[in-house]
Amino acid sequence: MSRVAKAPVTLPNGVSVTLNDRQVEVKGKNGNMSLRLHELVELKQEDDAILLSPAADSKEAMMHTGTMRSLLNNLVIGVNEGFERRLQLIGVGYRAQATGNKVTLNVGYSHPVEYTLPEGVSAETPTQTEIVLKSNDKQQLGQAAANIRGFRPPEPYKGKGIRYSDEHVIRKEAKKKEGEVKCLIKKQRVYVEQRKPVHISVF
Repeated sequence: MSRVAKAPVTLPNGVSVTLNDRQVEVKGKNGNMSLRLHELVELKQEDDAILLSPAADSKEAMMHTGTMRSLLNNLVIGVNEGFERRLQLIGVGYRAQATGNKVTLNVGYSHPVEYTLPEGVSAETPTQTEIVLKSNDKQQLGQAAANIRGFRPPEPYKGKGIRYSDEHVIRKEAKKKEGEVKCLIKKQRVYVEQRKPVHISVF
């Protein structure tokens, strides 16, 4: 079993977990969230920690134990602190504005793009080129951020587009134009001809 599955899920103050017929309910200051526990995984609470263990000695049970542990830990963090994802707009004239549950993007198209946020996800625009998404659900938050980024993914030559704040865009060097290549070849030929040795015959 992996180290992730063996690690207990620590419950902060104000967070409670209850199990009701394989349905795990997590309550905290940010609200309530639930998770369906896999049939091959067992849950046990000890003091302020949750321990997960495989119900059978099989590779599949161990695999699901690690997955359930990660999902449950995300629920605990979500109802206590919440999650945040930041996006940046790189490009001349690129800007964003959040109004209610909608984000309006101006990213180089002939018309603005309007994106409706899923339920449970909120957006802020501290500046015209920055979007801050917040949610208690890490999965929904990641999907919403990916959808917004998909309207104008960063291109590798100038780096323009919508990117995550911690994203590193691999840049490519632009190809030289045909005229520039011919000019370089001509200059190299002249340079080589100038360096050719001159033979003088003495009679």
